[in-house]
Amino acid sequence: MFISKQLKQQNIAEYLIYMWQVEDLIRAYGCDLERIREQLVPRFPAEQQGELAQWYEDLIEMMRREEVMQQGHLQINKNVITWLTDLHLQLLASSKFPYYHAAYYKALPFIVELRAKGANKEEPELETCFEALYGILLLKLQKKEVGEETKKAQETITTMLSMLSTYYIEDKKGELEF
Repeated sequence: MFISKQLKQQNIAEYLIYMWQVEDLIRAYGCDLERIREQLVPRFPAEQQGELAQWYEDLIEMMRREEVMQQGHLQINKNVITWLTDLHLQLLASSKFPYYHAAYYKALPFIVELRAKGANKEEPELETCFEALYGILLLKLQKKEVGEETKKAQETITTMLSMLSTYYIEDKKGELEF
């Protein structure tokens, strides 16, 4: 949980991918708080365990209430996509961010290709980007091969999302002018 707080402050893109992992981890434990308390929480330092167990309990309750116990994402995570999409569109609408424009247009062919291969065309482009990166992460965790073209797409999309994350932090601090 402390990782989530730190990531949310330092890199919103990494935070979102981490939170998607947490959702899947909770699902892997069958959304069973007792199993999480018995098997997962003890892996952390004793002074963190109480707060961590409460965090998992709160997330499980949100997942039940929002009916995302089998699939999908919590509203708190969907909100991050919404905030980032709004910022992304503001950056693209402004002439003050040529490096972001360049990163986006470099990533755009990969985004178009991903959407053509079956990604939900109704979802924001950024969600397609995050889903691609999360899918690559899952492949790596399963020790499966990641092709060169996929690695290139990952690098390009990661560069754009890294820039967006930096702008997000600046925007939250009130330091970003469009």
